[in-house]
Amino acid sequence: MLLPLHHSRYQIILLFAFINIAFFTILRAVFYFSSWSEMENAILHFPVIFATGLIYDVVFNIYFAILFAVLLLFIPNKTYTSSAYRYLTYFFFFLFVYGLYFVLVAEWLFWNEFSARFNFISVDYLVYSREVTSNIYESYPVFWILALAFVAAAVLFKFLQPHLKSILNVEESFKKRLVTTVSIVALALLSNFTLGQTLRDQRANNYEKEIASNGPYQFISAFRNNTIDYKAFYAQGDNELLSKLAKQAVHKENDGGLYDISRAVTTENEEKKYNVILISVESLSAEFLTRFGKKEDVTPFMDEWFKQGLLFTNLYATGTRTARGLEAITLSVPPTPGRSIVKRPGNDNLQSIGEVFKSQGYDTAFMYGGRGYFDNMNTFFSNHGYRIVDQASIDKKEIIFENAWGVSDEVLYDQVIKNAIMASEKHVPFFYHVMTTSNHRPYTYPDGRIDIASGSSRNGAIKYTDYALKHLIDEAKKYDWFDNTVFVVVADHTASSAGKVELPVEKYHIPLFIYAPKIIQAGEIDKLASQIDIAPTVLALLDVAYQSEFWGNDILAENFEPRALIANYQKLGLYEKEKMVVLSPGKKIVEIKKRESGDLVKQVDVNDPLVLRTMAYYQGAEYNFKQTHTE
Repeated sequence: MLLPLHHSRYQIILLFAFINIAFFTILRAVFYFSSWSEMENAILHFPVIFATGLIYDVVFNIYFAILFAVLLLFIPNKTYTSSAYRYLTYFFFFLFVYGLYFVLVAEWLFWNEFSARFNFISVDYLVYSREVTSNIYESYPVFWILALAFVAAAVLFKFLQPHLKSILNVEESFKKRLVTTVSIVALALLSNFTLGQTLRDQRANNYEKEIASNGPYQFISAFRNNTIDYKAFYAQGDNELLSKLAKQAVHKENDGGLYDISRAVTTENEEKKYNVILISVESLSAEFLTRFGKKEDVTPFMDEWFKQGLLFTNLYATGTRTARGLEAITLSVPPTPGRSIVKRPGNDNLQSIGEVFKSQGYDTAFMYGGRGYFDNMNTFFSNHGYRIVDQASIDKKEIIFENAWGVSDEVLYDQVIKNAIMASEKHVPFFYHVMTTSNHRPYTYPDGRIDIASGSSRNGAIKYTDYALKHLIDEAKKYDWFDNTVFVVVADHTASSAGKVELPVEKYHIPLFIYAPKIIQAGEIDKLASQIDIAPTVLALLDVAYQSEFWGNDILAENFEPRALIANYQKLGLYEKEKMVVLSPGKKIVEIKKRESGDLVKQVDVNDPLVLRTMAYYQGAEYNFKQTHTE
């Protein structure tokens, strides 16, 4: 026999588990050696990483075995002797092996994109299967991958077939089958109560933590925990004290109720009815620009254009996904654990920059190059007073190019111009929030625009993004409304957030650029700031007086206090003065100090001033959302 086990039909489960664990270990080794340079003491940590990974592999297989253990319990012995049952078993075993190869390939592709095991992003990908499936099809040779996986599965199955045949000939009593099935279920229950994320989270280096995980196990965990109970999982501070600190952070007197940050924003100047075109550029990391160290010349227009306006050189994204960036830019709120507020019910009562502009008589629209149902964008922006212009509303004759994620950026920008002309003809000021899609895998765009072939690389997508922005500005300059328009360009998030620590600050660095040559003087602002500060800053530039519930502040104000809020689905950070405090599930608190020799990570006391400020933002934002949402 292949496995040194007692004579039992349950060997078929153990046979598949053995294959699973072997291939998961090989995949772990691939990730380990490909990430060698990102791990300190990789050799010393090798045993712990692989031992931890083995535990998760085994536990996943225990969970996976429950269904088959129950089936084996109730299938009578005589059924095993029939050829129909034997061939049906062969068929399903082959499908399981083929599925294993598919999961391995999927994990490798996911790691290539995010340097992480399956997580909340992969759960989102299942929800929006149309875009994701099309993206994969356009990015990779899917037919050949599936064909090779089929051949590999067939070869492995042919090798294992004699062992399967031997197992299927086994007969055993119902009592013995019952004992085995109950044992497997008991092991699964024990694993559920004793093994969570704690074991993998002991790794300080994020690459080590991810390598020590099991992809399918993490996928199921992410599926179960799309939202996280803040009060149950995060360290809590005194609400009265934190409320006072939250109000200080937005420069409000300590009046009103708990975490009541509403305050009147006033101005000594007359309000300026400038148009605003706010562009959230997909995955525009600061590192893509030569201004921030890019070697290749892939942003020739932005490199020169950014000298003609106000460039904010020290701004950071709040998260790693488009919905998170839209949340921060639109609502000016700290990121909450789990899903973005954009995708959560009950977000109607939160103030948005669009509602402020609409109350001032603006034509307010959200313009997206893709299908607006993705990430709940249409519902979210419609509920906050925006008109929707997305791929579905663009005349097919006007779409010169589209891919899995939407129309090319220049097509979207033509819609911006079209709507701006209509608003201008009606003498109505406009605020348009534009979300692009071209700087995303499969990195395809119209031919003949730039000197890098479509679909060949991220550099090509960046250069096309640059080309399309030039197209927008060149077209806008042809109209009278251009001189009365403020262009705001910012990334929704960076192209990659993977790092040695879980919230690597440099991986969240994005550009913010404000351009209006007849209105705003060119220069650079190096204040440390966050995406949540964009809305208050833009409104301040236009001298808009309004009642604010925003957590952000005007970056250009003299009393602006530099800091950045940085997070992923579980880790919540506040960064200031080269130090960041991170709040994590399990009520953990650590401090990460930036050093040239490498980041220093240490435990920190709950009464540390930076810890208290961090808790004021996140505990306060969670409190306010719970008070206002109507889930």
